[in-house]
Amino acid sequence: MSERIYLSPPHMGGREKDFVQEAFDTNWIAPLGPNVDAFELEFAEYVGADHALALSSGTAAMHLALLVMGIGPGDRVFVSDLTFVASVNPIRYVGAEPTLIDCERESWNMDPALLEEALEAAAKNNTLPKAVVVVHLYGQSANLEAITKICDRFEVPIIEDAAEALGAKQVSRPDPGTVGRMGFFSFNGNKIITTSGGGMLVSADKNLLDHARKLATQAREPVPHYEHEEIGFNYRLSNILAGVGRGQLEVIEDRVRTRRSIFERYEKELKIEGIEFQPEAIWGKHTRWLTCLTVDENILGTTRDAIRLACETANIEARPVWKPMHLQPLYREVEKIGGSVSKELFETGLCLPSGSSLSESEQSRVIDTVKRAITL
Repeated sequence: MSERIYLSPPHMGGREKDFVQEAFDTNWIAPLGPNVDAFELEFAEYVGADHALALSSGTAAMHLALLVMGIGPGDRVFVSDLTFVASVNPIRYVGAEPTLIDCERESWNMDPALLEEALEAAAKNNTLPKAVVVVHLYGQSANLEAITKICDRFEVPIIEDAAEALGAKQVSRPDPGTVGRMGFFSFNGNKIITTSGGGMLVSADKNLLDHARKLATQAREPVPHYEHEEIGFNYRLSNILAGVGRGQLEVIEDRVRTRRSIFERYEKELKIEGIEFQPEAIWGKHTRWLTCLTVDENILGTTRDAIRLACETANIEARPVWKPMHLQPLYREVEKIGGSVSKELFETGLCLPSGSSLSESEQSRVIDTVKRAITL
């Protein structure tokens, strides 16, 4: 059988080993150190953030963002419906309750019109959320201009989940992840750059980030002995993994170009009636972290799952679009606004292998497999 093609495998740039070796040579084998400090500064400069905090995961970053913003039991948080479960679970970690907001078709991200409708209803009932968590899906920014105007009107802060969107751009605004009060990113093994596991929390508010930094290191007080006045966590990124991140960050723009090129080939070769790719919204530049498409069974005569299974038979990893949170057993009973668009995208959507190390021959293999599945 041919070698397996993965959806989005890690892709090293070459300099990662230098930074890791430096950590070994200086014996900085710890959850802090020079690589962590440098990674935070370099990352903040790249995305245009004032302050950055390197952490063990994007989930940890979101958890800390909620905590330092004072969100807790009894509070409401509005969040994107079409997303990975890690965008919602931290809301429950702090004892708050999520309200799920459906997506729009232009970018597959949170629908500003539905958000406005939900905030207007909440304002009338005096039940405004403590925050809105906006997810930037599959490498594309949500409509932050519209969403920010709406949230500002109701004085509700934004937390940006940019875990999938590092390298994405907006036409006339700062990078996704840096517009809201706090934003966070993920360096999981399948992301556009990776530290194998890790995340970054960014903010223009130094006080908030300093508090998050304290909580991330077991909330130790600044005294010679170990003193603790609040519950803390073991959430810091190791100096070794930060070295991997520094090497990865050096090649981020190349990774974006490569993934966009892979998408362009898929789009050209699979220009078939009944297949539609995730659009690139007019307000920003999509990284194409993953190439996503939808399948119209009535036109193609085959289903999304038939194509996915054909890929699996050919040892190619392809995956359905995220199952929306309102369809997850865990969140089936929570309040939702809309839901029909995310449900349709889940039922018809498919993610194709998009890794920046994907060779032209491997791309051809994916394309040929999809075409054969359609013609069977």
